[in-house]
Amino acid sequence: MKIIVTGARGLVGTRFLANYRDKYDIVTLGSSHEQRVDITDREALLTALKEHSDAQALIHLAAYTNVNGAFEQTGDKSGAAWQVNVTGTENIAEACREFGFYLIHVSTAFVFDGQKKTPYVEDDQPHPIEWYGQTKYEAEKIVTTSGAKSVILRIDQPFTHVPSAKVDTLWRVINGLRAGQLYPQFTNHYFGPTYIEDLTRIFDFCLRQQPTGLYHASSGETWSDYDFACSVRDILHLKTDVAPGDLEAYLRTTKRPYQRQTALNIDHLQKIIDFKLRTIREAISQVQLA
Repeated sequence: MKIIVTGARGLVGTRFLANYRDKYDIVTLGSSHEQRVDITDREALLTALKEHSDAQALIHLAAYTNVNGAFEQTGDKSGAAWQVNVTGTENIAEACREFGFYLIHVSTAFVFDGQKKTPYVEDDQPHPIEWYGQTKYEAEKIVTTSGAKSVILRIDQPFTHVPSAKVDTLWRVINGLRAGQLYPQFTNHYFGPTYIEDLTRIFDFCLRQQPTGLYHASSGETWSDYDFACSVRDILHLKTDVAPGDLEAYLRTTKRPYQRQTALNIDHLQKIIDFKLRTIREAISQVQLA
């Protein structure tokens, strides 16, 4: 199967290529990829995709993911966050409809406000509280109404067991512990980490079976920052202490809204996939420290 991947040099894209380049005929597309194209430029994108009109699917990973940077652009539709996440996605979805590509679109738990005490389900109404989440929610609505055959996969705090150019949730903790400089970890902030190796298997499943609609695609687990860091320390036999931190105290020092809870319920996904997701502890145990 020939597929197109945007954002292939990012945190998730690099792992998908590493795991599936031999299985699929993959064309990478983006501003710094093998075929350079600006997805915010509709005509340039359509011209580039015409060369690969025989592809069957497109995985859309290109996104502006700097939440703090997006906050500084709040309300600015000419800024990079809106242009990449909204305008770029609109162009991608339109192209997928025109060329008949099956679209896998990756979204985020940040479309929610973080006030729910239990993991979010797909039927919960999004209510983003900052610009990054707003742009990603707008992108979801565009994909849903685009007319393209598509699936939306929401994830939260993706990580992998191998080091990458972009430091992820796991390696931020590992590096901090090894340097003895890990900042205090919130005991009252909760998230649902996403193991990227399993996420790429979900992509593979979607390419094979082409489900449509919306699915939460994290680990399905709920962790506090503090418990996650302690587990990383214990599983990897690191000796540094983990200091507890308080989200409420932090919120008094910043203007940027911060979701208190972003874990996702994945019961809907687990009913359809044909493999078992690994636990977060199993994922952490895959790390091999030098």
